[in-house]
Amino acid sequence: MGGRLQAILATNVNPPTAHHPPPTAYRPQLGLSSYTYGWAVGVRGHLPARPLDEHGLLDRCGEHGIRLLQIGDNLPLHTFDEARLNGFADRARSEGVRLEIGARRLTRERIAIYAAIARRLDATLVRFVVDDVDFHPTPDEVTATFREATPLLDGLTLGIENHDRFPAATMAAMIEAAECKSVGVCLDTANSLGAGEGLAEVLSALAPLTVNLHIKDFDIERVDYLMGFHVTGRPAGQGFLDVPALLTHLAPYARCHTAILELWTPPEPRIEDTIAKEVSWAAESIAYLRPLFTHSFHP
Repeated sequence: MGGRLQAILATNVNPPTAHHPPPTAYRPQLGLSSYTYGWAVGVRGHLPARPLDEHGLLDRCGEHGIRLLQIGDNLPLHTFDEARLNGFADRARSEGVRLEIGARRLTRERIAIYAAIARRLDATLVRFVVDDVDFHPTPDEVTATFREATPLLDGLTLGIENHDRFPAATMAAMIEAAECKSVGVCLDTANSLGAGEGLAEVLSALAPLTVNLHIKDFDIERVDYLMGFHVTGRPAGQGFLDVPALLTHLAPYARCHTAILELWTPPEPRIEDTIAKEVSWAAESIAYLRPLFTHSFHP
């Protein structure tokens, strides 16, 4: 399956523009996320007795020798008080772990809050999911927000994650219409299945705009009664995702410098067993990915 995807991707690589010449060596940094350990951090209705917090995530980075951590909206940093933010920032600096942060609900006010948090944590990437439970702006409203937020992004990059609602072409149009070099795409390798789009289609539209990558492997199996499919997560390297082909596809644009492991770990009957499986899947994924991130990719 990986070879077939690689062939598809090879036919869809857009040449780099004058603004983004091909790099001599493309080697993004591998990182972990609060969505690598989503069950341990806490899923609504399935909270563990002791949820994994930011210090637990730094512990996991230390265990695996990873020096990049992205905090997503499942551990909302805007709810932290000043002492907690400062303590997190100090420990990350002392351990040499680079931070990226994330949020949802794309408004100018929320971007301003997270821009300030990013600067406090020495983070340069702020990843956003546009929507929230009660918030679903139109494409024109999203583009207007990008324009309004441009003055807030000095020295920061805003990465908009492809999610279920917007097709990839719509996402690209929203970002390009804003004409803001500080706004790009946080490309998730599985989310756009919810919009009826495969990875080759998503990459064709969004690869030139990608500033951050979410490596999320998955499997698709036909149900036993044949009328439908199940989409489930897998450890990296054990599903449909061809990671080397993906990184080769991104190489010509020289904009995506960090790649974050995320997992869709199917739950077990007991939350303790789910968390144990998640830990195992993370270790298997890192063991597969680490060698890939020790050499450079070329278009």
